[in-house]
Amino acid sequence: MKNNNFYKNKKTFFEGWYFKHQSKDFSIAFIPGINISKDGRKYSFIQVITKDSSYNINYDFKDFSISEDRLTIKIKDNIFSNKGLILNIKHKDITVKGRIIYSDIITVKGDIMGPFAYFPFMECVHGVLSLSHKVNGNLFINNEEVNFINAKGYIEKDSGKSFPKTYLWVQSNDFKIEDMSVMVSIADIPFLGFEFKGCIAIVYYKGKEYRLATYNGVKLILYGEKGLIIKRGAYKLEIEIKNLSSQSLLAPNGGEMIRTIHENISCSARFKFYKNKDLLFDLESHNTSFEYVGK
Repeated sequence: MKNNNFYKNKKTFFEGWYFKHQSKDFSIAFIPGINISKDGRKYSFIQVITKDSSYNINYDFKDFSISEDRLTIKIKDNIFSNKGLILNIKHKDITVKGRIIYSDIITVKGDIMGPFAYFPFMECVHGVLSLSHKVNGNLFINNEEVNFINAKGYIEKDSGKSFPKTYLWVQSNDFKIEDMSVMVSIADIPFLGFEFKGCIAIVYYKGKEYRLATYNGVKLILYGEKGLIIKRGAYKLEIEIKNLSSQSLLAPNGGEMIRTIHENISCSARFKFYKNKDLLFDLESHNTSFEYVGK
């Protein structure tokens, strides 16, 4: 599976994938990735985050490989793909061993970045690989077994040089309605010497995808550490964030994983979605993931 030619001449670059899994009372995400500094030094890593703790494990770059279609990532004895995970993480602070299988993946129609996906100077490029899917399997985390039976998962990825200096990110597919998912990312985007506020958002509801994004005319009414209101045409999305409990993660800055951010992998939130004055849904989620990095 070794196919690392893509990274051969890159500098000041990162790439990471986010695999989230949630059952009724437990959430865990794994973030495999690579980091290439400005002087060309390379290494790979896996970050692990739960509601109560987070961990970062570094590996040699030679332990990393990726498939031709870039959908299967291997770091030492760990495999991450859109079909599932095989994990054998051994670290002084955490061990994770087990296998998880994915099924019934709901993908995005086209690229979430829209036309911005083709701009070569973007600081960070975002992708959504699965809005929602079923998760089955079991993990042994520090020898304690965790079972996933028809649980839910989500997959996304980021690549580039740095995370935006200020941004908001929220994601949930934990609703009483089956096959429903919401993802929103709002950030200050540097581009060709100036800066603009960019937004990409998807509401997947009753088999239909609603896109609210900068490139199709979204308006940012407000956003911050307590939630957001955005609007595009007849559609309005309101999210209220509650009960935050964050853990620290490393994030890229100039290609190097030297910035600390804080993520809530499993907080409570209320989601409202309108078409004109008609309320399409008003739902609570208790496994919402949320990050807010302000100025």
